[in-house]
Amino acid sequence: MKRSKMTAAGVAAVAALALTACGGGGEEAGGDQTADGPITLSISGWALNTTPEFQALADAYHEENPDVTVEVTEYRDGNDYDTQIISDLAAGTAPDLYVLKNLNRLWTFQSGGQLLDVSDVADGLDADVNGVDSYEIDGKTWAIPYRQDSWLLYYNQDLFDAAGVEYPDGSWTWDDYADAAEQLSAGLSEQGAKGTYQHSWQSLVQGFALAQTPDADLLSGDYSYLEPYYDRAVELQDAGAQQTYGTVTTSSLTYQAEFGTQKAAMMPMGSWYIATLLAQQENGEAEDFAWGMAPAPQFDDSTTGTDGTPVTFGDPTAFGINPAIDDAKLDAAKDFLAWAAGEGGATVLSDLGVTPALSNDTVTDTFFGLDGMPVDDLSKFAFSTHDTRPENPVAAETASIQAILNDAHSAIMSGSSPVADGIAEAEGRVSSEVGIG
Repeated sequence: MKRSKMTAAGVAAVAALALTACGGGGEEAGGDQTADGPITLSISGWALNTTPEFQALADAYHEENPDVTVEVTEYRDGNDYDTQIISDLAAGTAPDLYVLKNLNRLWTFQSGGQLLDVSDVADGLDADVNGVDSYEIDGKTWAIPYRQDSWLLYYNQDLFDAAGVEYPDGSWTWDDYADAAEQLSAGLSEQGAKGTYQHSWQSLVQGFALAQTPDADLLSGDYSYLEPYYDRAVELQDAGAQQTYGTVTTSSLTYQAEFGTQKAAMMPMGSWYIATLLAQQENGEAEDFAWGMAPAPQFDDSTTGTDGTPVTFGDPTAFGINPAIDDAKLDAAKDFLAWAAGEGGATVLSDLGVTPALSNDTVTDTFFGLDGMPVDDLSKFAFSTHDTRPENPVAAETASIQAILNDAHSAIMSGSSPVADGIAEAEGRVSSEVGIG
């Protein structure tokens, strides 16, 4: 993999982390506990009232291992979690185990000496645990995934019926998706619903483009592969088939409300939304309607159909071990990682409607046994069958490149820059600021 110079911001982040990098045995992290007595592990989490997975994993592990208590350190804001955990790692106040939300910051954490090598844990995992390879740097594994989300297409069957549009059948390319969005908008004009909803994140365009376009490479400095995806997104805005980026951002629209209150007939979104939609339909935050899942629309028809494997994207989510952990707690920490990635963690997450890293028939059956889940064959296919590629290739330059591409995304989707110009400007910045291209 090509390596180039880091930006000043990247160097500063690594330097800050390195100030507190150390081996096992840190006083703050461990106290006087010994491996022969009760052990307390601390793990990071965020928004515990709306993100129950962390406490559920902690409680279930303790139930199976009564001598190990797992305490969840709650962070204020999941959207700003990376900044907060970097600060705590530098200050020496981070938990024993902490979550890597995606792959964007893996290089920063590993280069800063803030992750222990957990290759021994990785070597003992079931082959059906997804995303382990994504956490490898220099032949070693630095974190263990416990969940693996993938992006799907959610659709409202009732709105499709009202508009007289056929449901997705697994054969859709992005052109088919765009055609359906415009047909739905026309058919639902009296109801005031849009054909689809595209949230403000750059992932909605760039993640799919990177995963699906042949030979696309985030680290190449060439982002021409983004152009047809942005052309299509802008055209859907202009046609009124989806909310404009400006409306989404200035009105602070949420994807949960747009789909859950039937303001949009379709929505590309990650598999984490399954749990949210089930909960919100149960508690009344979302309206009561029939829904289903389909594979994400594809680059071309070579990966469509239920006899193929649709390509999508999604970074795994992992736990890593803080090197400041007390040596007496290290074995328990590694055991927790293995448990969270295996059947134990998968059972807990599946019961919550959260997609675990472990993928097998039991997980699928558990999901589709949850109250409110669709039961059609395409939904089961979409959930269980896909080639999920990482959104963030692991490299020193990834975070800086993604920040530049996010600026391009905002400029293009807001209409302040034509598609080709916005991409060209991003390429120029990556060349001058990151040293690629």
